[in-house]
Amino acid sequence: MTPRDDSDANSNRWSDLDRPPLNAVALRRALVRNGGHDGLWCDVDVVERTGSTNSDLVALAAAGKAEEGAVLVAEEQDAGRGRLDRRWTAPARSGLFFSVLLKPTGVPVERWGWLPLLTGVAVAAGLSRAAGVETALKWPNDLLATVGGTERKVGGILAERAGPDAVVVGIGINVTLREDELPVPGAGSLALAGAVTTDRDTILRAVLRSLEQWFEKWRRVEGDPAASGLQEAYAAGCSTLGRTVRAELPGGESITGEAVAVDRDGRLVLATAEGVQQPVGAGDIVHLRPAGSPENE
Repeated sequence: MTPRDDSDANSNRWSDLDRPPLNAVALRRALVRNGGHDGLWCDVDVVERTGSTNSDLVALAAAGKAEEGAVLVAEEQDAGRGRLDRRWTAPARSGLFFSVLLKPTGVPVERWGWLPLLTGVAVAAGLSRAAGVETALKWPNDLLATVGGTERKVGGILAERAGPDAVVVGIGINVTLREDELPVPGAGSLALAGAVTTDRDTILRAVLRSLEQWFEKWRRVEGDPAASGLQEAYAAGCSTLGRTVRAELPGGESITGEAVAVDRDGRLVLATAEGVQQPVGAGDIVHLRPAGSPENE
């Protein structure tokens, strides 16, 4: 995968002692086994700055310059994207901003919608293991942690098709952001949530190893969410379940109900006041909010 830019690690390594750069060489040594032949990850590139790692990796895949298992990490993003093209920016080296190229070979396309949920489960497990922070999953793509007794968003996930047989999954995690650096009041960071370490090399290795384990487990059973244990694991970590929420749909419509399950297609099932169980897919909604919250929250 090209190009590679490790200039930040070489020329500015000690420019911010509180936020040292990632060690690209050590990351490749730890994650790329036998040249990429003995595991999922085939390459780990760290660039100093980019607009969006997802956009870059989708373009590299389209040009035939990235293979399955490619990982692209940016020390800083100035045009990071979330769902519905929402923007996400953060100070340099304050978080982990990376994308991975996956090919769900043998998995029916209708099950590919589980990839963001699978990634959430994997990231939560990796953060618990490496940083000692217990994160909850807000359906469909947010990572929450408790800061001062309140759940705050510390990360997000974005999956995009990259051709007929591949998906690029982007992950953003706020690691060392301070209160005065948070983009919105509802945001948080691992540091604010009491992480036992904010070493980004350690956290990234743990997250990628967890993602590899979950992806291979899921792919081995052709993406079956029950057989892989994914459906059960996601439900166990999903803070949305059991709460009354409002799913805002395109065109100004909305559905309000208690979130009672995540079905086999990865959709959130809402039990409405009319006694109807209504599934909603991630692609169907504009926002998912607590019932009764302001529309501009």
